[in-house]
This record gives sequence, structure tokens and C-alpha cells, in this order.
Amino acid sequence: MSQKSNSSDTSSAPGWQPHKPYNDLPAPPPAESLESRVVLKRCIEARVSLAALEKATQLIPNPSMLINTLPILEAQASTEIENIVTTSDRLFEFLHAEGRADASTKEALRYRHALLEGLERLTTLPTGTRLAEEVCSRIKDREMRIRKVPGTALANTRTGDVIYTPPEGETRVRDHLAAWERLLHGSDSLDPLLRMAVAHYQFEAIHPFTDGNGRTGRILNNLILVEQGLLSLPILYTSRFIISKKEHYYDLLLGVTRDGAWEPWLLFMLDAVRTTADWTTEKIAAIRALARDAREVVKTEQPKIYSRELIDVLFEQPYCRIANLVDSGIAARQAAARYLKSLAKLGLLEERVSGREKVFRNRRLLELLSDRRQGHLRDT
Repeated sequence: MSQKSNSSDTSSAPGWQPHKPYNDLPAPPPAESLESRVVLKRCIEARVSLAALEKATQLIPNPSMLINTLPILEAQASTEIENIVTTSDRLFEFLHAEGRADASTKEALRYRHALLEGLERLTTLPTGTRLAEEVCSRIKDREMRIRKVPGTALANTRTGDVIYTPPEGETRVRDHLAAWERLLHGSDSLDPLLRMAVAHYQFEAIHPFTDGNGRTGRILNNLILVEQGLLSLPILYTSRFIISKKEHYYDLLLGVTRDGAWEPWLLFMLDAVRTTADWTTEKIAAIRALARDAREVVKTEQPKIYSRELIDVLFEQPYCRIANLVDSGIAARQAAARYLKSLAKLGLLEERVSGREKVFRNRRLLELLSDRRQGHLRDT
């Protein structure tokens, strides 16, 4: 197992040596030692951005427009951090045809499924060890349970040198996870954003699974924010920020272990939340504008087929199939095919063949989601 860090500094903090299991992983410091003035200031800024994102989310009349699209971007970026590379376009294309997708696309789609299934499980199951096992199992497409055997170590990707060995022994790992759960659901005054950031470090340091820890931890970040009441949907696309600073991210994780450097780590995570929330808020505004333009075009050019539900489907499913319209109760199959072909003639969709079926691609939405374009329909 490789750690994506290029740090070569292995000066040890007391009780830690890179090649030895960190069985005595310490509990996080108390809240008052973490909440420095600069951390609290950055925390307030991140909370303001999150509040703006939540307000933007509430302005979308059909939340499926967000829950069917933004988690795909998170899935693509989070799997890329693990050097599993696909594109958001391919993820949308094979969202309802996974059997024909390549291995990397299938793995990224499993991340998206794990995120949304984790959200559903929050109604009956709090964030914790059991939920982490379910999330990791969905990501890896096999049953994943807490590590029982030794041999897990994280290495420098350039030199191959071991830079961290997590705790070993199932009982010991579960004890650390119990402490992690107490942190998540503690009654102390630690701000929820800081609680998420500290919990993310603890989870990565415990490294409870033989594989899939990074992706599981990043999904849990989203679920923690929903559970803490800071977001209603798991649409904070933090992997976009992390992948742009990938080496720094892993160096900061190691810095907490090696030097107890909590403040740089907390500031990084708060910046990730603030920057990502701002980006997502702008993205939601652009999606709303694009959908509004589409409604106006169809109302004007094809009033007989217009319905709000039709436009919603085009923005829920960037690769739209005839079956999507049928399943949504918009039209029977022949009429649904005519509707989509009419929209293609208007330039709202592109007709393509994918396998043995026709799909209709919402190019402008896909370009917007992939950052290539922010414009409206009439800009062409």
C-alpha cells in the first residue's frame, strides 16, 4: 500500500517510528488547544460559505439535479487521488449501463453509490465503524471488515521508504475506532467543522481497512457534515481541492503524526471546505441558469412537448435515455423518442449511440460540470 506523500523527513515524535505499528496513537488534543484565533477565524469563514451553499441548495426546486450530478464529480476526483483515472463524461454515460463500463469507471461509480447509500443509512445508523465498513465494502465491491492481520504500511511513492505504519491487531484497531466514534459524537464544544477535520485525521491514522481507507474517509467527511446539520445533501466536492494539493494533503497528515502539527492541518481542511463550498455555490447558480434557459427555449420552440418534468430529467440525467422519460411518466416510449429527437434538433441535446441504445447528451451541462464552460444556451 502506498502513501501519496513525497515527504522524506522521518524525524520521530515521541512514541512514533515509521516502521513500527503506531499502536499508541494518541487521542486528539482538547478543543481549547485546537481552537486558536487563526483557526477560529478560518472556521467562521468556512461556516459562512457552507451556509451560502445550503441556501443555494434550497433554491433548486428539484434536488435530484444536484444529487445525480455533483456526487459524480466527487467520485471522479476522489478515485483519481488513488490513481484510478476516468472522466466525469464517462461516469455520466455509464451511470445506468455499468456493465459496459471499463474497470476504472466502475470503481468510481461504486464510490458514488457508496456516498448516496451512506446518506440513506444516516437515517438509521450514525457515522461510526459499522457505517465505515458498509461504505468501504461498497467502494471495493466486496466485504470489507476491520484489519485482523499485520502488514499494512504506507510508503513514499518516490523512494519506497515506509513513512507510516498504522496500529495493528483487530482489538487495538477497534479500540481506536471506539475513541474515534466518541470524538464524532462527543458533547464537548468543538466546532463541527473542526470535529470533521480531526476525525478525518484520526480515521486515516487508524487506517482500519486493508484498502479503500482514503475514499471511505472522504465519503465520511460529507456524511459527517450532513449528520452535524451543516448540509442537507452530501454535495461538498472537497476531493477537487485535495487533488490540486495532493502532496501537501498527505504531508500535512504525516505532520500531525510526526510533529503534532494540528494547526496547519486544520487550516488546510477549513480552506478545503470554504473553497469547495464557494465553487459549488457558483456551480449550482450556473446549473439553475442553464435549466432556466432550457425551459424558455422549449416553451418557445416546442410548447406542445414542454413540461417542467421534462426539463428536470434533462438535468438529472446528462446522458438521457428514452427509458428515463418513460420511467418518469412523461411519455410512452414512441412519444419519448420524438421528444428527445425534437430537443436534439433545437441543439439542447446531442444524439449518440452507446452500445445498442441511443442516448441524448446534455453537452452544455456536462461542459459546465467539468469546468469547461459556464455560459448559457444562447451563447452559442
